[in-house]
Amino acid sequence: MGAVVVGQLARDLVMVMERLPDVHASGAVRQRLEQLGGKGANQAVGLSQLGVATALVAVAGDDPVGDALLARAALDGIDVTHVVRRPGTATGLIVEALEDGGRWRYLEHLPQGVLLTEADVRAAEDVLRAAGAVLVQLQQPLDAVRAAVELSGGLTVLDGAVTDRSLLHGADVLRADAHEAELLLGVPAREKDVLAAAPALLDAGLRLLAFALADGGDLFVWRDGHERAPWRDSHEPVPWRDGHELVPHAAGEAVDTTGGGDALTAALTAALLDGATPREAAREAVAAAGRVVTHAGGRPGLTPRRRSA
Repeated sequence: MGAVVVGQLARDLVMVMERLPDVHASGAVRQRLEQLGGKGANQAVGLSQLGVATALVAVAGDDPVGDALLARAALDGIDVTHVVRRPGTATGLIVEALEDGGRWRYLEHLPQGVLLTEADVRAAEDVLRAAGAVLVQLQQPLDAVRAAVELSGGLTVLDGAVTDRSLLHGADVLRADAHEAELLLGVPAREKDVLAAAPALLDAGLRLLAFALADGGDLFVWRDGHERAPWRDSHEPVPWRDGHELVPHAAGEAVDTTGGGDALTAALTAALLDGATPREAAREAVAAAGRVVTHAGGRPGLTPRRRSA
């Protein structure tokens, strides 16, 4: 079955320093990292590390940077057959300036040419329909997102701020950070507000919500009535029951929160594909995010889940 990630690929350049220099001044960089990055690639790498066969639907330029990033993705075990090489376009670049204390700033060069089009997504129809899970990043143009949701043949995971609620009718999981959740709900992403809004979101067709909270932790809410998981090969019943779980973040200050949400989304998807209950998947997902934020840069370092005997 495997998974397909529909999203962004970019070159990540991480510059670690004590603090950013003042205007018209220079500052010393203590560490420099150049990595395969972008939300789509980060999630694809995480899924592959977790033992899920993964394909990436994204756009790279027709430049040497694109060549290098796709070679790196292939080494990570990712199927890049459906990555579009856009003529005359420079591959996306994200520069992260990371100060001590986990304070970061991004400089992004993501021109229109590196965004997915509906035609790009529809060209990957066969792999999308055959996938056990399709992860769709809502930072992509709406027509491309709609096509990915329409063509998804398995568990459909939305990641980001929902601007068109009709997307919820074709999705199973919605993951959002605190800011994205606030945009969706129209109120601060706090536990009581998410729980109050959850029934309407689940009524729209979703099975599971995974929202970061403004005051820390991630809240997962799920609904009964889905005794079987259609994305699994197994015909054994998988009772979900009504429930919610607030999973706190690990103690200690994060070195860099970049990539934490991508690791969470990848681990949540991998666990659900493997037959975990929502509560089990939630805990594994937050634990995966906690491991990523202990180092600079968004590249995950995950290991396959331990299956129960």
